[in-house]
Amino acid sequence: MADGFAKYVGQRHERLCRTAYLLTRDWQAAEDLVQTTLVKAWTAWRRIEADPDPYVYRILVNTHASWWRRRWRGEVPTEALPEYAAGPDLATGVAGRSDLWAAVGTLPPRQRAALVLRYFDDLTPQQVADALGCSVGSVKKQLSRALARLRVDPALHDLKPEVLR
Repeated sequence: MADGFAKYVGQRHERLCRTAYLLTRDWQAAEDLVQTTLVKAWTAWRRIEADPDPYVYRILVNTHASWWRRRWRGEVPTEALPEYAAGPDLATGVAGRSDLWAAVGTLPPRQRAALVLRYFDDLTPQQVADALGCSVGSVKKQLSRALARLRVDPALHDLKPEVLR
C-alpha cells in the first residue's frame, strides 16, 4: 500500500501542485492544498488504489471549495500546519501569463475547476465530471460559460497565441 501511494505521489505531485495553483492562484496555498489532499487520499488509499486520479482530484476540488467557503465566511483554521520541505518553485513557467491567470482567477470556483481540470490537466469530460461529482453535461455547461467569459475579457484581447500554450 505504501509503495503504491509513494509511486502515485512521485508521478503526480507536480501536476497536483499545478492544478492547485490554478485553483488558488497562490503557491503557498496550493502546496497546502496538495498536502491536505494527499493526507485525505492516504487515509482512503486501500479503497482507491485501482484508479486514484478521479478520487484525488475530487478531494482537491472539494477541499479547495471548503477553504474558499471558510475564507468567505471569515473563518480561520486553527490547526497548525505540519512542517515539510517546499518543492521546486513552479511559478517561473506561469510568470509570463499573468493576464491569462488574472482572467481565469475571476471565474467562479466551479467554472475555474472545470477549466483547469479539462484544459490544463487534460482530463476527459467524464473524468472532470467524476472529479467534480456532477454530470458530463454540467461540465460542458461550466466550460462553455467559462470560455465565453474569457473570450469577452478585454485584458485577453491582445494576448499572443503562444501565451496560451
